[in-house]
Amino acid sequence: MFNNLADRFDSIFKSLKKTGSIDESALDNSMRDIRRALLEADVSLPIVKDFIDQVKKEALGKEVLNSITPAQMIIKIVNDELINILGSESSELNVNGVSPITFLFAGLQGSGKTTTVAKVASYLKKKHNKNVMLVSLDINRPAAFDQLKILSEKINAFILPKIEEQLPIDIVKRSFETAKLQEVDCILYDTAGRTNIDEQLMNELSSLEKEINPLETLLVLDSLTGQEAVNVAADFSEKINLTGSILTRIDGDSRGGAALSMKFTTGCPIKFMGTGELIDDLEIFYPERIANRILGMGDIVTLVEKASETLEEENAEK
Repeated sequence: MFNNLADRFDSIFKSLKKTGSIDESALDNSMRDIRRALLEADVSLPIVKDFIDQVKKEALGKEVLNSITPAQMIIKIVNDELINILGSESSELNVNGVSPITFLFAGLQGSGKTTTVAKVASYLKKKHNKNVMLVSLDINRPAAFDQLKILSEKINAFILPKIEEQLPIDIVKRSFETAKLQEVDCILYDTAGRTNIDEQLMNELSSLEKEINPLETLLVLDSLTGQEAVNVAADFSEKINLTGSILTRIDGDSRGGAALSMKFTTGCPIKFMGTGELIDDLEIFYPERIANRILGMGDIVTLVEKASETLEEENAEK
């Protein structure tokens, strides 16, 4: 992921570095190339427009420091704005609550939601030493419970047993009773997915959310679907109180638009990235690292930061 976008940015900045000084015309040319690169990466138009406007505003109003070039300054500004649209800083899973802490997972069918539930459960067990319970609320797909059960065995986690023809809302009530008996710290709910968003799905999710009162409501999205993932996120965020998203298949040949658009679209941070099929293929989402992966200009960003610090020290001495 991001390889194509990284190549485009590399080309843009190489030509920018050749320019001795950067005036408004040269800046406009660079911004036009960046705009094109972002749109080709499937970043939504409003986000691209906002990104370009912010970079231009910063670049034109910024005093260039003595020890760096205008091109280096612009690279730093672009880097900062990339981090900003990706989410400013990492936002880890909230585990500070009264047991049992509840996590609700939503998403369309085929997004990798059930596997992601197991991955997050494994993370909670290993990182936070939590006793977890998995609950399948998908009574529409015959194999949904079986899939979650197989995954629960892989991570040695308890799964709420299935009672045929029990409704999702009743499964939730039973899960709370079982959690007390099993001394469960965290309950992870795998909800039903659909091939597309419909009224029945949203009404069911809304009812379940009220009954569960989750500490985290997480939207699982397939990053390979690009702009469609962003549209799905917008629809879900209107109906339920999302606290974060998880992007799956980030290791695939996607263009990066979903990751760059998600925080702006939902107002919620990306919590994790699914980097493969294995249970441990889950990474915390660090905006700064992703920006560096896209730009590949960490040394220049560090140089500008150090120059800024030096100037601040000099001004303080004066």
